[in-house]
Amino acid sequence: MITKAIEKAFKKKEDKNWPCTYWAVDLHETVIEPNWSVEELPTTFYPLAKEVLQLLSKREDIILIMYTCSHPHEIEKYLVLFKGIDIHFNYVNENPMVINEKYGNYDKKPYFNVLIEDKAGFDPLEDWEKVLEMLKK
Repeated sequence: MITKAIEKAFKKKEDKNWPCTYWAVDLHETVIEPNWSVEELPTTFYPLAKEVLQLLSKREDIILIMYTCSHPHEIEKYLVLFKGIDIHFNYVNENPMVINEKYGNYDKKPYFNVLIEDKAGFDPLEDWEKVLEMLKK
């Protein structure tokens, strides 16, 4: 459940006195409803996804990582789209802030504390509301 992952991330941040947590966010079937078109960029947001990402973007203790298999030209368009609606991803498919730690090597796998990804069980029709409720506490 996504709320457990978020609670765990914030607790670890507090226990270790870390300045931030890292959130990897997939786009298709998580933030944006896919259209499976090669020609038209899908831009229909799932309910509450935009609002939650805007809240996350405003927090100084959260680093957002766009975690996507989109093509480079699509990523550029998404970054422009998101910036225009106050959603700011710090990185795309990488986390240069954590590369090589004592307990793991993150040269090729980006380090994150929270993964918002449909293939990891995130349900965009239910979980965005849960995340929003948690952030408002």
